Amino acid sequence: MSENQLLENIERYLNGEMKADERKKFEALRKENAEVDGKVVEHKLFVTLLKQYGERVELESRLNAIHDEIDVHTLTDNLMMHPNRIVQMWRNHHSKISVAASVAIFGVLTFMAVTGKFTTNDNRNIEQLKNEVNQLHKSNNNLSRSIKAIKSEQGKTTIVDKYSASATGFAITQDGLIATNYHVVRDANAVYVQNADGATFKAQVLYTEPQHDIAILKITDKSFETLGTIPYTFKRLEANVADQISTYGYPDGFPAYAPGSLSSLYGQNGDSLHYKITMPINPGNSGGPLWDKQGNIIGITDSKEAQFEGQHFAIKAKYVMDAIKNIPSDSLKNKITLPKKNMLTGLTDAQKLNKAKNFVFMVKVL
Repeated sequence: MSENQLLENIERYLNGEMKADERKKFEALRKENAEVDGKVVEHKLFVTLLKQYGERVELESRLNAIHDEIDVHTLTDNLMMHPNRIVQMWRNHHSKISVAASVAIFGVLTFMAVTGKFTTNDNRNIEQLKNEVNQLHKSNNNLSRSIKAIKSEQGKTTIVDKYSASATGFAITQDGLIATNYHVVRDANAVYVQNADGATFKAQVLYTEPQHDIAILKITDKSFETLGTIPYTFKRLEANVADQISTYGYPDGFPAYAPGSLSSLYGQNGDSLHYKITMPINPGNSGGPLWDKQGNIIGITDSKEAQFEGQHFAIKAKYVMDAIKNIPSDSLKNKITLPKKNMLTGLTDAQKLNKAKNFVFMVKVL
């Protein structure tokens, strides 16, 4: 049997084109002749590597798209200054970044193809190709680990400079419904929320009541996982003047706790929608939770209504609860059930905040 005939039979054997009796004879030949068996193994490896090469060549078009989306030279300095952009870039482009690691091997593969070194007789070239493929896998794995490490260590940094505005919101359900002020998201092109750990999630405006300055958001990001049990409850009944109150939010893009007192059951000019509250509130606090001493939600802070330093307003909780009830059922996947057990009662302020902060979000608007 000539070399060409043997090669033809090997290809037919590997492609499953031999009849049963012919295949049986060929397998017997492999057992009897070590040289033939070696050529079958060698050719099978060669075909496998060629297939891998072909798959990687197809990825070149994807690389062109990557270069259009990611300007590495421009981002080099910015990423070091703003580490949580690395997290966002990884979330949006992780598959593409991994593909980019393939660039180095394309030159080697193309050179070998053009110069005709893909031959079954050149074991050294086949072994070199095998090593290059293995190195590619290692490089991709190392890149993935590096990006995940950056995400873990740097993802907690609070960055708001790329957003046109930021405020506060708080969870009303475990599956990602968040209450905030309507004026925060009015005319927004895009809305994101960031949790206490620094993770940012895309959200949408689900429902609004402009007349009460209330908006309900829904986290739609695929990476979002259901929240745990919400530790606070909503109080429909009006609070009492002189009650000790507190809020937690993101004034100027940074988390801050603020204690205070309820100074009036009415807002400006007898407005019954708002409470008047005495506490330090700044831009960015809008949409934050207003708790009474027991940890019940009694309102939403509303910094836009501020008239004098230290004197601010909050929308009463009953209007928030009514807005939640008014959300059209066809826009919801699950029926809304507000938390019924208050797990903040009897705790110190520090303990309350430690339990509740993971349910308060920074709302970031583009």
